[in-house]
Amino acid sequence: MTAEIISVGTELLLGQILNSDAQYLARELSAYGYNLYYQVTVGDNMDRLCQCLKTALGRSDVVLLSGGLGPTEDDMTKEAVSAVFGLEMELDEASKSEIQCFFAARNREMTPNNLRQAMFPKGSIVLPNARGTAPGCIVEKDGKAAIVLPGPPHELIDMFDRHARGYLAKKSDAKIVSRVLRIFGMGESSVEHRVRDLMDGANPTLAPYASVGEVTLRLTAKVGAGESAGALLDPLTDEVISRLGDLVYTTANEKLEELAVRLLKENAKTLALAESCTGGLVAEKITDVPGASEVLLEGVVAYSNAAKMRRLGVNEATLEQFGAVSEQTASEMAEGAKNSSGADYGLSLTGIAGPGGGTAEKPVGLVYIALAGGGETFVKKLRLGGDRARIRTMSALYALDLLRRRLCSLPLETDK
Repeated sequence: MTAEIISVGTELLLGQILNSDAQYLARELSAYGYNLYYQVTVGDNMDRLCQCLKTALGRSDVVLLSGGLGPTEDDMTKEAVSAVFGLEMELDEASKSEIQCFFAARNREMTPNNLRQAMFPKGSIVLPNARGTAPGCIVEKDGKAAIVLPGPPHELIDMFDRHARGYLAKKSDAKIVSRVLRIFGMGESSVEHRVRDLMDGANPTLAPYASVGEVTLRLTAKVGAGESAGALLDPLTDEVISRLGDLVYTTANEKLEELAVRLLKENAKTLALAESCTGGLVAEKITDVPGASEVLLEGVVAYSNAAKMRRLGVNEATLEQFGAVSEQTASEMAEGAKNSSGADYGLSLTGIAGPGGGTAEKPVGLVYIALAGGGETFVKKLRLGGDRARIRTMSALYALDLLRRRLCSLPLETDK
C-alpha cells in the first residue's frame, strides 16, 4: 500500500508554523508498512489544493490531509476532497450536536460559520474530535481513500490514535520496523566508509544520519503484519557492531544522557558535576531525563577561579602554576565535586569555548574533562573545532561518553 501526506496551510508554506504533523504521520504510516514517497505542503487555495489531491490520488492508495478544517472561508480541505471525489457536501447531525454542546459547555456563543465544521462529503466516515470543534473524516471511492485530520497537533494525534490508526492497520498487510543505532566518537564519513557495502541491501536497509557530535544508523525492515523483524535486523545489527565496536553506544535509540542515567541507576551509583566552560550544559542534559534525581546529587557551575577554589576546593597553587584550563585543575574539580557531595563519581569540565580567550599555548577549543571515582581520576584532553556552541555541545557529549565508558568498564580512550 502506498500513502501520501498533504499538509494544508499557508502558514506552513511561509514557515510561520513548524510542520510536526507530517513528521508524526510519516512515522506512524511506516509502522504499518505503508510506502511513503511524497509529502506535499499546499496553501489555502482551492484550485491548488484540488490539483495536489488529484495528483496524490493518482499515485497513492491512501492520502492523509492535515489542516483546513476550521470554520472560516480559508478552511477548505473537506470541500476540496468533496470536489475531487465528485461528492456533494451534507450536514452530519451528530457533529452539529457535538459542536453545539462544545460551545454550550464553555458558555460561549456559537457563530453560524461553525456549522461548516459539521459538513462532510456525502458518505464520509466521520471522525469525532475529542479535543476541539473540527471533526475529521474518511472518504472512500474507487479503491482510493482520503483521511482528513485537523491541523493542531494535539487534535490530530488524538484523532489518529482513536480512529485513523485502526483503519490504516486493517488495510495494510505489512509493517515497517526500524532500529536506531547511535554512534559517538567517529564522524559521518568514517562511519559510512566502514559500513558502505551494508547500505546496498533492499530489505533490510541501512541509512546514516548525522547531528552535532554523533551519527545515527537507521536499520529498517519490511515484514508481514504478523511477522517479527528480528530475523532481518539482528544479523545486520551484529555486523555493524562488529565493524564499529564500542563506538555504538546504543541499539535502542537512547541519547547519551539517557543511557548515562540508566547506567547509573543499574549500577546504583551517584554523580556530581563541576562545570566551567559548559556552564551547566551537562547538568541540563541529565536533568532532561526523567528519574535523574535518583542519581544526580548536585551540579556546580564554577566559572571563576575564586568559585573553583571556594566551591570545589581547587588549590590556589594549582591555578597559579597550571591555569584554570589544565589537566591538574580538571582533576581537582572532579575530586572536589565527588568529595564534597558524597557522590560515587565526580565529573568536571574546564576549557576555552571562544570565540576569544585563546592563546598559542591554549587555543580556543582546548577542553579537559575529568572523571573521579573508583579510586582513580582520569583526565581526557580535547582539541575541538567549531564555534562556541559546538565546542560546548561536543564537550558535554564527550563527558557523558566518558561516564558511559567507565560504567560499562570500557577503555576510556579509543583509537577509532
